[in-house]
Formats: sequence, C-alpha cells, structure tokens
Amino acid sequence: MGKRSSLTSDEAGDFGLTAPIWAGTPAEAATGDLAFLRALLDAEVALAGITSTDISDIAAAADELLPHAVRDLARRAAPAGGNPVIPLVKALTEAVAARNPAAAESVHLGATSQDIMDTAFMLVASRTRTGLLADLTRAASALEHLAAEHAHTPMAARTLTQQALPTTFGLKAAGWRDLVLDAHDRLASVVLPAQLGGAAGTLAAFGAELPPESVLALPDAFAAELGLAPPRLPWHTLRTPVAELGTALAVTVGSLGKLAADVLVLTRTEIGELAEGSGGGSSALPHKSNPVRATLIAAAARTAPALAAVLLGSLAAEDERPAGAWHAEWLPLRDLLRLAGGAAHHAAVLAEGLRVNPGRMRDNLAFTRGLVTAEHVAAGLAPILGRRQARDLVTTASRKAAAAGIPLRVTLDEELGPLTGHPSPELLDELCDPAAYLGSAPALTLRALARRPAGG
Repeated sequence: MGKRSSLTSDEAGDFGLTAPIWAGTPAEAATGDLAFLRALLDAEVALAGITSTDISDIAAAADELLPHAVRDLARRAAPAGGNPVIPLVKALTEAVAARNPAAAESVHLGATSQDIMDTAFMLVASRTRTGLLADLTRAASALEHLAAEHAHTPMAARTLTQQALPTTFGLKAAGWRDLVLDAHDRLASVVLPAQLGGAAGTLAAFGAELPPESVLALPDAFAAELGLAPPRLPWHTLRTPVAELGTALAVTVGSLGKLAADVLVLTRTEIGELAEGSGGGSSALPHKSNPVRATLIAAAARTAPALAAVLLGSLAAEDERPAGAWHAEWLPLRDLLRLAGGAAHHAAVLAEGLRVNPGRMRDNLAFTRGLVTAEHVAAGLAPILGRRQARDLVTTASRKAAAAGIPLRVTLDEELGPLTGHPSPELLDELCDPAAYLGSAPALTLRALARRPAGG
C-alpha cells in the first residue's frame, strides 16, 4: 500500500470522532467553535450597546462575520496575542468600517480581551447549561418512575463486591435519582457573571467617554444585555466563577458516573439484572449487546476530575491580569461542558430505556442459598437463644453451609437440633426469606421520591 499524504490544515476538522460522549448531543453544538464565535460576537455587540446609541451596523457586521471567520481567527489567535479576541476585534472593526466608518469607533470600546473572552465563556456555559439541566430533569423523571415501580422489588445489596443483605431496586434507583438532583440543583445555582473591567480592572478607559457616575453602572448593563449575572467586581484574577462552574460540572459527571458504574456491574452476563434499552454491538462478537451509554458516562467520570483540577489550580492567579492561569482554563472548561452535557444526555436516554429483570434479581438473591439472610436469622433467634448464642450459632451454620454448598436453612436445623426452645419451622422459613428482610428500603424510596428539583 502506498504512503498516504497527511491532511492539510484546510482539510482537518474536529467532529468528535474520538469523543462519542458528546458527539451528536446538544452539548456539541452549544460548545463548538461556531458557538464560541457567536458568544464572542454577542459580547462585542452588547458592549457596543451600552456605549453607543446606534449598533445596527455592528450587529449586522457580526452576523456577516460569523459563518466564515472561525478558521482564520483560530490561525491568527496565537501570533496576534495568544487569544482569539485580538484578531476578532480587528476583523469586526474592518467589517463595520466598510459599512459605517463612524460606527467602527464603537467596536470594543473600553474593554480588554479578557473581558470578551470571559464573558463569552459564561455565555457558552449558560447556553450549554440550559440543555444540560433539561437532560438531568429527564434522567431524574425516568429514575423516579423506575424507583416507584420497583419500590418492593428485592435484589442483593453488594458491599466490597460481595452480596451483603437484601435491598430493593427501587431504593437503588432512588439513590441514583438523588445524585442526579444534587447535580441539577448545584449546577442550576452556579452564578455566571459577565466580565467587564478594562485593561487592569479599573474601568478607567470608559471614563474618557462617559461621566463618572455612569461608569459603575456599565458592568451591570453589560450583563443585562447578555442575560448574565452582574459582576460585583471585575474578576480577571478572582476566578471563583470559573472554579465553581468547573467543580459543579465535575460533580455532575461524577454523580452520573455512579449510575453508570452500577449499570455496568448489573448488566454483566453472569448478573443480568439490568440491560440497556439499546445496547451497542461488537466489531468481533455478533452475540454481544454492550452497555455503551453507561460505558461513555463512566469514561467521562474518569476524565472530569483532572480537568476540574486545572481550573482549581488557576485560582492562584497573580497580579490584576494573569499570564497562563487564565489561558489554562479554556480547554478544560470547554471539555467539562462537553463531558457534562454529553453525560447528562446519555444518562437520560439510558434511564428512559433501562430494562429491569426482577426474576434475575430473585435468582441472584438465592445464589448464596440463604446466606444473604444471616443477619436476619441472627436477629430473629436472639429473643429465643440470646443475642450472643444466636450470633455464634448462625456464624457456625453459615460457615458449614458455605463450605458444603447447601442451604443455610439445612445447617440451621442441624445446629438447632440439640437445643431447647427450638424456633418453629415457619419462623425459620420466614427468617431465611430474602424478601422478608428489606428493612426500610420501600419507605426510604418513597421518602426520596418526595424530593423535587430546585425550581421544579
């Protein structure tokens, strides 16, 4: 085979080929380069709107610039000054001047690149969050239905990889839902402020154009134009808005990762208690139906913490404008938005299509031949034998049952045989029934389902 030539920069593209967690989801469009350019231009138009009486030519030039400027701006960003705002301002100013030279004087008036870049990131985050919260609400609704339907469906609770006690699938689903609502409420509460401070965060450049009493009102007016929160101060090196957003996104992905981790365990062939509604195929094994959505969410959950760590590290930003700390935020913040948006979308589809197998859950509960009820048996025999003797007897009976591969009920009869005050067979049958030892799982499920999402 002949050597293939490499792609030129004009042919290269980023379509999410190696990022199936967000490719094709609402987060893809909300965080793509065109979406960022739209946000940058929206910020520039809003800035002109608070400093100029006529912005129609600026808005029109921005709309014309949008479809074809991304690649050129990306190429020019690094040599121009390390961010895309510098070449964008030049291109926008030229486009406005071609329409109205006087209006070109109002482009980027008084602002610095970081004002526009930070504001654009908050805009992209706000727009991405809308779809993200909607998908989290969908996931929570589907999990609520599953939890209510299976509030009394017994299954094995597993601790340290081993069957521990009986629980219900409803309680497990209610726990997943609670994590989803935690993520929803935390993300919904994150404040996304606009950024406007000028070159050193003093708003000094605006003083040449406006009376002093009007300057302090500009950041609030700028935020209102864009639907963002008003900033208390310019936050060029006060990076808690970014750190809090990144942390909330990482918590969201991690919370969904718990759902995914459980689904991956419970869909194992030898467990088979759950199945994805539309599993993925295998390139080699025709019989497989892989839990693809849970796999993608689990992968995202392993990636998100490291990205959030970069944003937390950028809190230690020097001076009034930082070198490197601010720039380091861009890639991880966008990736976190994409991962959280993609994970939420896949979690919603996963929860809506999840197939539950109560029969397999009962079979797995019976796998230990009653050992999963040992705690129940010891508690039930304590009033008859005394707590210590009951525990010792059940421990001995459990070890014999496990070693011989026979039911606990059989070895209990053997150990109880010579004792006085033998419990009735009916009591022993009940104590050895996993479905009779669900504790408060159904009640806990119903209590959890009473919770509503914030604002819902």
